[in-house]
Amino acid sequence: MKGGKSKSDAKNTKLSVTKKPAKPTKKAGKAAKDPNKPKRPPSAFFVFMEEFRETFKKEHPKNKSVAAVGKAAGEKWKSLTDAEKQPYISRAEKRKAEYEKKMKAYNKEQAEGPKDEEESEKSMSEVNDDEDDEEGSGEEDDDEE
Repeated sequence: MKGGKSKSDAKNTKLSVTKKPAKPTKKAGKAAKDPNKPKRPPSAFFVFMEEFRETFKKEHPKNKSVAAVGKAAGEKWKSLTDAEKQPYISRAEKRKAEYEKKMKAYNKEQAEGPKDEEESEKSMSEVNDDEDDEEGSGEEDDDEE
């Protein structure tokens, strides 16, 4: 057949996928994570999980599966009444209050400006420049008039 398409050509055209150019990922645009920033507090469920993990490991010492622990904890959490959940909720609220205090202090520190080593290095170089001026290096500071 001269002008006709074979069945395999027809299938290939239908199945072909046009790929769009790769977009830059969001991770490339994210700022570096600050190691001094306080961690978010755990929810009431995760406070419960801390305690539940210990008891579950004692009851099932051979079980190494994280998924099994999570499933069992989820089922147990759902079966608890509001009164039984209350101690975990109150602990979570206390941790949240502490976190908010730490975040206020952290944000205040960030607003004041970075107290990084760079700033102290600048200060040291300025101090060294002042010492050099006292020795009579011949350089003059424009700041001093």
